[in-house]
Amino acid sequence: MNFQLNTQSMREGNVTMGKVAGIVANLVHIEVDGPVHQNEICYIHLGSIRLMAEVIKVQDQFTYAQVFESTRGLRVGAHVEFTGHMLEVTLGPGILSKNYDGLQNDLDRMEAIFLQRGEYTYPLNEDVLWQFTPLAVPGQTVTGGDWLGEVTENWMKHRIMVPFTMTDTYTVKQMVAAGTYRIHDLIATLEDRSGRLSQVTMVQKWPVKIPIRAFREKIRPFRVLETGVRCIDTLNPITEGGTGFIPGPFGCGKTVLQHALSRQAEADMVIVAACGERANEVVEIFKEFPELTDARTGRKLKERTTIIANTSNMPVAAREASVYTAMTIAEYYRCMGHKILLLADSTSRWAQALREMSNRMEELPGPDAFPMDLPAIISNFYARAGYVILNNGITGSITFIGTVSPAGGNLKEPVTESTKKVARSFYALSQQRADSKRYPAIDPIDSYSKYLEYPEVKKYFDENISEEWLDQVTRLKDLLIRGKEAYEQINILGDDGVPMDYHIRYWKSEVIDFIILQQDAFDKVDASTPIERQKYLMEKILNICSMEFTFENFEEVNPYFKRLINVLKQMNYSEFRSDAFNGFEKELDIILSERLN
Repeated sequence: MNFQLNTQSMREGNVTMGKVAGIVANLVHIEVDGPVHQNEICYIHLGSIRLMAEVIKVQDQFTYAQVFESTRGLRVGAHVEFTGHMLEVTLGPGILSKNYDGLQNDLDRMEAIFLQRGEYTYPLNEDVLWQFTPLAVPGQTVTGGDWLGEVTENWMKHRIMVPFTMTDTYTVKQMVAAGTYRIHDLIATLEDRSGRLSQVTMVQKWPVKIPIRAFREKIRPFRVLETGVRCIDTLNPITEGGTGFIPGPFGCGKTVLQHALSRQAEADMVIVAACGERANEVVEIFKEFPELTDARTGRKLKERTTIIANTSNMPVAAREASVYTAMTIAEYYRCMGHKILLLADSTSRWAQALREMSNRMEELPGPDAFPMDLPAIISNFYARAGYVILNNGITGSITFIGTVSPAGGNLKEPVTESTKKVARSFYALSQQRADSKRYPAIDPIDSYSKYLEYPEVKKYFDENISEEWLDQVTRLKDLLIRGKEAYEQINILGDDGVPMDYHIRYWKSEVIDFIILQQDAFDKVDASTPIERQKYLMEKILNICSMEFTFENFEEVNPYFKRLINVLKQMNYSEFRSDAFNGFEKELDIILSERLN
């Protein structure tokens, strides 16, 4: 890419200064005395307080900056100082288990109960000693992104890389021995082709709005990400390095579903970006995650989780920063060969922040007053997820799942429509399913996964599950559609106004709904279903749906299928292939034999 990754200073010479020429809420109009750059950071002086802001438009000797703090009390003529670098994150050991805001301030180190204007904290602990193990040796040739060594962060390997500001080819001149070091201690000295020496520590800075190509190549996702959620894995799977989003009205279980994915998905690290959600939902994350046990490792889930929190009562500009901060941290860990699951809740609040700034700048509005380039902004952001091959041949991935909270549950509004164009998996939450307590409330008919069309994914299913798997999924969806059609006919014509086949068809779809689609996130066994068990369930349910049942009247259909569903649910709550599970399976066979032709 053309961008020179020098985030320390984008220009040489004196620092550019300016003064405030106008204020519209969080948008500040600044008259400058020198050059400034798009997305450059500046500080606006309000007495003894410095307010952090980002340049979003440059026009002659004036710039527009969005302030990440409240501008209450700010006046025209206030002094502004430009830093010469972009909005960036500080990266190094110690990010795991942290609670940050959108500007990467460490929330756990804030002194007051409420966030104070102008209070910024360093995101890493500079006093911790890390046990460092060198991976490179003197004389070795390296380039940006190559691993120099590693430390153990909680239980994960945190690789120390050649900074990406170093775009040349280098020779390792000196490497420290294995031992304990702080993040700012010198760990390596590199020499470029002209003989100039560069010193490397464990810390580097990345710009958040410019994706850094820190890998050899990006390939199309092919490996399915197991989430443990049956209505996702079985019907509409998402791949490792894939993208998906979850739209739905208020109260349909978006947050609970994201929590379930955090606990159960096959990922090394989880990053949760709360970009504008209500404060009580974010507090629940802070309180629950430290207490939850990670089913994959047996350790606390918080040990492999980082939270970026910006609630709805924080300035809108900080909401926009939070999603980029989260994605950049995810890209950093992806360059270590890890599998990252990034969850954003909710991107609607991010889009609303974009709309507010666009309106304040008096730009030409698009649909519903959102920016005209909203689809491009969303597309560029989702494109940063992916499955990559690093310089050393090891793979890493970012799987991104965002939630959208459309007003009134309207899935035709601009944010949902723009996201549907770029996300490959669509999980539509249904108000009707939520009202009837059918959780997860993902509508199996409206939802889809375009990854099922990928030949690479079909090959993965053939080799790892079954060659009949995709055909079985198609058949399952067809049964659900036919069951819905039968239900609508029964509602219109009445129970005795339709043939017996309609009742049987409807109740077969109910078996699929209760046993595969619905899942108890609070049950120890049913909360997560491995793919082997999902395969068993799929074959068992399809076998039942292919059977020909005999009933004398429609009144016998309802109680019979409820008996079937009850036994199958007890199987879902039992350990797979346990004595209890096998006992319920025998009971199921007896019930099935009663009504077969």
